[in-house]
Amino acid sequence: MTISRRDAITRGAAALAAAGLPATLHASSDASPERAASAADPLPAFAPAYRQSVARWCFSTLPIDQLCIEAKRVGLQGIDLLSENEWEIPARHGLRCAIANGPGPITDGWNDPKRHDTLVAESERLLPLVAKAGIPQMIVFSGNRRGQSDGEGIRHCVRGLRRILPTAERLGVTVVMELLNSKVDHGDYQADHTTFGVAIAEALASERFKLLYDIYHMQIMEGDVVRTIERYAPYIGHYHTAGVPGRHELDDTQELNYGRIARAIAGTGFQGYVAHEFMPTSTPMKHLGDAVRIFAG
Repeated sequence: MTISRRDAITRGAAALAAAGLPATLHASSDASPERAASAADPLPAFAPAYRQSVARWCFSTLPIDQLCIEAKRVGLQGIDLLSENEWEIPARHGLRCAIANGPGPITDGWNDPKRHDTLVAESERLLPLVAKAGIPQMIVFSGNRRGQSDGEGIRHCVRGLRRILPTAERLGVTVVMELLNSKVDHGDYQADHTTFGVAIAEALASERFKLLYDIYHMQIMEGDVVRTIERYAPYIGHYHTAGVPGRHELDDTQELNYGRIARAIAGTGFQGYVAHEFMPTSTPMKHLGDAVRIFAG
């Protein structure tokens, strides 16, 4: 599917306006003197407050117990995107399930009011179980656009998600909506720009709703990764990494400077999980260990 390219800020402002929300989120600000420094200047060391995880599906050739053993060995603290039957396994190895799979598939999400009753019922079933398992977050998706405007999609997502937030708030579980690209991997997915998710977060105004900022997906859709992270840090509850292009390891075959991105995330004071969601081309644990070191400071 061919998706026309639009400037992220212009698109976001239009979505906010269509949803009846203020566009002041997108006001630009002058770069600080630090950002104006030469790219050749050495960056200071950093001490991140966040933890690191790995997406289960990217290393699915390994049995989950073996993945946990290897993850612990290379310095990870969590495993991402586990289903109910796997939630308890990381704890056996001194790890944590960092984010649980939630209700519904990527394509059929909260932007479809016809699905709200089903999604709410499944969320209300899952959230107490997620909390009991000690998992801090549950993932959700906007769903595919299917011809509706961003303003409509935002309003539908807000209306549906508002129904489950009292339970999430009572249980202390954060509902996290993932931002995905609609250009390469998830054609027609609606939450394909940061500003779409920010508009939902602003409307919900709950600490128990955040965004999953997937660096790989947002580099494809809008770029400007470091500045976006710094600007919208209060709305972000989780990060995913992968190389662009190809969704492979974080090395010099791809275009992102993950050392700089790691410093930007640390600089916001982020205390959640940065999870590695890349598909290794070879020597998986070596590449996973390399990624851990980039983000370890």
